[in-house]
Amino acid sequence: MNTELKTQHREVQPEREHTKSATLTESLVEAIVSGEIAPGSKISEPELAKRYQVSRGPLREAIMRVEGLGLIERIPHVGARVITFSPEKLVELYAVREALEGMAARLAARHITPEELVGLEAVLSTHSHHIDEVEGASYFHQHGDFDFHYRIILASRNSKLIALLCDELYHLLRMYRYQSPRAQSRPVEALEEHKFILQAIRNRDEELAEMLMRRHISGSRALIAQQILKD
Repeated sequence: MNTELKTQHREVQPEREHTKSATLTESLVEAIVSGEIAPGSKISEPELAKRYQVSRGPLREAIMRVEGLGLIERIPHVGARVITFSPEKLVELYAVREALEGMAARLAARHITPEELVGLEAVLSTHSHHIDEVEGASYFHQHGDFDFHYRIILASRNSKLIALLCDELYHLLRMYRYQSPRAQSRPVEALEEHKFILQAIRNRDEELAEMLMRRHISGSRALIAQQILKD
């Protein structure tokens, strides 16, 4: 292999490794969020390398990324483990979410485009059609609700808010919802609250949009607190 070919080979390899690591990160995130890799379980590089048929390089990079998303934590003298949700962690998570998503709703009322408003209206229309079906509550509980919030966050046009909420808190919330009792779902009430939030954003009422969003998330937090007391 001549010098030029060697150089090209070295350039292609890191790119392939990076792509493999990104795909592996997605696989690890989904496995943790869904509970396929159980909360509290130890992260074993040999086991994961065998499971996903990858070398240690891309795997370690993927694990670092998942750790950055808050789904893996390193405990002294124990090593890397999948996080577990405690009542304290959930209260913290929802307190942060309430503040940040309230801000996102305020900014969305200022910056949202007519096309984005149409998209939000379509989302709520889809939710309405699903809510009375057999799997309606499940759909709304795990997917539809996120879609509505996700679109508002993007409409805020604030890159830091988008990174914090969509890349970090988003996966933690998905993990909690996948693994929490269905009794905590309140699709009908949440849909009505979403409609009021959308109306405030449509009217460009920044203060009302923020207040309604904060109240909406606070209601979810109260529901979680009730469940914790029952347990």
